[in-house]
Amino acid sequence: MRELKKVVARPRTSEQLPFAFEHRASSGRDDLLISERMAAAVAMIDNWPAWPSPVVIITGPGGSGKSHLADIWRQASGALDIHPLAGAGASEVAAASPVVFEDADRTGFDDTELFHVINSVKQNGQSLLMTARAWPLSWDVELADLKSRLRAATMVEIGEPDEGDLAQLIVKLFADRQLNIDDKIVDYIVPRMERSYGAVQAVVERIDTLALARRTKVTRSIASEVISALSDELAGDDLSQ
Repeated sequence: MRELKKVVARPRTSEQLPFAFEHRASSGRDDLLISERMAAAVAMIDNWPAWPSPVVIITGPGGSGKSHLADIWRQASGALDIHPLAGAGASEVAAASPVVFEDADRTGFDDTELFHVINSVKQNGQSLLMTARAWPLSWDVELADLKSRLRAATMVEIGEPDEGDLAQLIVKLFADRQLNIDDKIVDYIVPRMERSYGAVQAVVERIDTLALARRTKVTRSIASEVISALSDELAGDDLSQ
């Protein structure tokens, strides 16, 4: 999925750009949106500690809820975060506690250290949850023994969203910002935007920013302006490639 660029709306004379407050997404179990594409991953998290193997890898596109699931599992298991790099002591942590390694295919890792982490988890009756955008077969792994360990892990995939998933996510992200959005505006947005989790986040952020700048509620006109701007940016990116 192509990353959408964050562009702040150009203010009109009557507009005032708001301060850049951080909006933290609600990440409790009750805040989780369980779509058909996410059901298997949610069931796996809820089924801990009765996992089919000590190592579970959840894959899915950016913004699909992997970090939300990791947060829920941390709360349930007391898991600690690790980054398997040489000398980081990740395997020692994994010997004494459930552990989480997020964005494995993006943050990178040391093959030998991750191999030791997986062995430590198995030998000490612990659990390891990893998240990634791509399946392990496409990771940059050279150590044959690690490839074997990753193939033995339980893998669960979160699929790309359909329009119903996008609509639910739009409502949730606005709710996280303490905003209720009209269903008619949601119905207007969904068929006109790129069908991806990342696009939803960009659209919601841009709409909220523009509405704050103009000191007005979220309207269809604002939604239309944002979607048009994003479409123009994507078209420009395609022409520049």
